[in-house]
Amino acid sequence: MESPSYLDTPQGRRLAYHRREGQGPGVVFLGGFMSDMAGTKATYLQAWAEARDRAFLRFDYSGHGRSEGAFTEGTIGRWAEDAAAVINAVTAGPQILVGSSMGGWIALLLLRRALVDCAGLVTIAAAPDFTEDGFWDGFSNAAREELMSHGVVHVPSDYGSPYPITRGLIEDGRRNMVLREPLALPVPVRFLQGTADRDVDPSRAMLLLNHAQGGDIRLTLVKGADHAFSSPDCLALIEQAIAEVLEAG
Repeated sequence: MESPSYLDTPQGRRLAYHRREGQGPGVVFLGGFMSDMAGTKATYLQAWAEARDRAFLRFDYSGHGRSEGAFTEGTIGRWAEDAAAVINAVTAGPQILVGSSMGGWIALLLLRRALVDCAGLVTIAAAPDFTEDGFWDGFSNAAREELMSHGVVHVPSDYGSPYPITRGLIEDGRRNMVLREPLALPVPVRFLQGTADRDVDPSRAMLLLNHAQGGDIRLTLVKGADHAFSSPDCLALIEQAIAEVLEAG
């Protein structure tokens, strides 16, 4: 396995990444909550970029994968800082942001706040505001009390060990929500969502579509696709969505 490169960010965090040179606009993959840059979608897109001599970047947020730091110290705001730091440090020119699940939320933050030079956006099962609308709203009163008094609760996961959800994650999430105020997306945007997603309900994709403002925004619903969105057909749709954004730009 190829060893990653490392970046020391202005915030003092050491991030692992893989970057390939190529033609622009480049493509940047932003992974999900407790995922890493070695996943199916990230590595598929790297191979896709290599076959087309397209610049490409994948990386791990702090506390994820090969990057340093404790996961429980992470928040949406910190991970958005991580994304902005590595994109601005190691890429050149406009980038197509491809955000999966939490990565979709972070990509929306980067675009709304103009933290990176963004030429277009593709999201896969985007999960904006999930810390509030998913975790906090789904907690019992007892779980909320435990979180506030002990600073962490553990939530069962379909992907392995329970997720440690911290008070810092919830409180920071409230400062970074994107569905509570206008969300202008002035670049070509493609939202992808599976109807069998058990982590992000398809209604969230419709909510995001209706909330976002822009002249070129489309949503594709895939019947039967789950949250991973990693079947051969789904991967081909991601590739198609990136191609559409590149052409539109």
